[in-house]
Amino acid sequence: MAAKGKCIIFSAPSGAGKTTIVRALINKPALQLEFSVSACSREPRPNEVNGKDYYFIGIEGFKQQIEQDAFVEWEEVYTDHYYGTLRSEIEQIWENGHTVIFDVDVDGGLNLKRFFGGNALAVFVQPPSYDELEKRLRYRSTETEEKIQQRMAKAKTELAKAAEFDVVLVNDTLEHAIDKATELVREFLQAK
Repeated sequence: MAAKGKCIIFSAPSGAGKTTIVRALINKPALQLEFSVSACSREPRPNEVNGKDYYFIGIEGFKQQIEQDAFVEWEEVYTDHYYGTLRSEIEQIWENGHTVIFDVDVDGGLNLKRFFGGNALAVFVQPPSYDELEKRLRYRSTETEEKIQQRMAKAKTELAKAAEFDVVLVNDTLEHAIDKATELVREFLQAK
């Protein structure tokens, strides 16, 4: 079912559940999806693996890649925290006969949609409410209070951009969201 040159983009505010949905989709062999590993300038968190979670290339390495036009898209998400999609990563996935699936922040998702146009399905994963999003961030227990407040402030602007995506998928219950996401991806990949 993989379609060369097509890609699936999942974006959401931090804590909305996009990563869990993307992992569930990757585990459906019939879809033939392969995760696009992003590059970033930050240090790995505990349990993160270089080349699996991100390519951890540091600030200087990231800036060198920008100068070499190695990215399809990139942005400075927070001060000195750069994230981007390497062209070489996309090409390798297509060469493997798979469809690229992205798990990126909202601005990155919109940049990818602009770049790939009709060859991309851009899905915005929306939490049931702003309050629920904050509960989910706190439940993960991976962020400081300062980081949670920073992510919640960013979420307000991100939620306002939902209509710029092809589809808004409300993640009220995870099982329902995964089922709907599977249906959306299957339809997109089967379309000519």
